Amino acid sequence: MIGNDWDEILASVWNSPGFEKFMTKVKAEYDHFVCFPKFENIFNALKCTPYKDVKVVIIGQDPYHGEGEAHGLSFSVQRGIKLPPSLQNIFKEMSTDLGLPIPNCGDLTPWEHEGVLLLNSILSVRKDSPLSHKDLGWQLLTDHIIKLINLKETPVVFILWGGYARSKKKFITNKKHLVIESVHPSPLSAYNGFFGSRPFSRVNEFLKKNKIKEVDFRLPNY
Repeated sequence: MIGNDWDEILASVWNSPGFEKFMTKVKAEYDHFVCFPKFENIFNALKCTPYKDVKVVIIGQDPYHGEGEAHGLSFSVQRGIKLPPSLQNIFKEMSTDLGLPIPNCGDLTPWEHEGVLLLNSILSVRKDSPLSHKDLGWQLLTDHIIKLINLKETPVVFILWGGYARSKKKFITNKKHLVIESVHPSPLSAYNGFFGSRPFSRVNEFLKKNKIKEVDFRLPNY
């Protein structure tokens, strides 16, 4: 299903009749409507970052709903796609926080390879219809994934931007972990507490304190 240790950890889910029935509903959506990301990219976040390597989780709501944008990672867009406003603000804060140049590409796959799980709560969406798959049942799976990461013995940083992501805080009960929360980086709220929140340096300060390799947040330009 995934191709790494998530398969074993989520085996009871993958092999359950309920999940098979659920994925039949998802497939029907893809058969009858234009949906994003591509069906084969729905689980990209898990494919890119094995459970054992997760040290940061950035929780999003649902995929971008425009043509060619989403590829299975929260806040990330494919190469060659114009940066969405929220991602522009994330890059601005990263640049201010870490002194890094602002990338011209919004593909965040390199972060995944650094142990940053970019997990949307809802993993699919109809074209041009935000939150159109909110009632399919994705949250049962992604909430379970958050709970499983909460069980990790190694410290993890959970980044919760905006009210929806912050609603997942109730699942993060392990005192070893760090929760960094603020308003959403969207233009509507970024100036009300996102800018200046320094999430990137706080991540690395926490990882360093716990003797875990820090995240290299630098992104290449293409």
